[in-house]
Amino acid sequence: MKGLGRSDNEGIGMKANCGKKVGTDLHFTDEERTLMKELVKETIESSLFGRKEKPMAVPQKLKEKMGAFVCLKTYGQLKGCIGHIKGFLPLDETIREMARQAAFHDPRFAPLDAGEWKATEIEISVLTPMQKVENVEDIRVGVHGLYIEKGSDTGLLLPQVAVEYGWDRTTFLEYACMKAGLDKDAWKSKGTNIYVFSADVF
Repeated sequence: MKGLGRSDNEGIGMKANCGKKVGTDLHFTDEERTLMKELVKETIESSLFGRKEKPMAVPQKLKEKMGAFVCLKTYGQLKGCIGHIKGFLPLDETIREMARQAAFHDPRFAPLDAGEWKATEIEISVLTPMQKVENVEDIRVGVHGLYIEKGSDTGLLLPQVAVEYGWDRTTFLEYACMKAGLDKDAWKSKGTNIYVFSADVF
């Protein structure tokens, strides 16, 4: 799928970040955040239990075109995490589609089943636009996510990943390169493009 990306490290479960807020605040209301979680739940449950998705009214802010990731943790371990890095669709549609993809089509994991759903937590990351980095000193761990691009190889890590694993800037860059299938020092190469973005994570 065009624009589809995956977050987190292959084979590593997501860890708690001790309550520290990462990323940025895009000023969603509590009601809007709750509604986005309900969109994920409704989308997944309609597939799991074989019923039509219920229509849900959404405010205008959730109709803006924004990139977003939906991550699922089952029994505290990563079960699926997929997103659009750019705003191809209205946010509510992106969240529904990414919920479906994360639950049933992340190739790293078996599809979510009804028994697992009861033990599954939802995390949503709404992304800001990406900006190219010319000086890696501008990368702020805990605020920025990374998108590495070299030729056809790309890798993305969300802002919370560096905090969850206690990485410094260099380690974050190295893991982003490895996520792209590159050597860990590829971020130093002339042909490597580095982009940052932030995310409202909840």
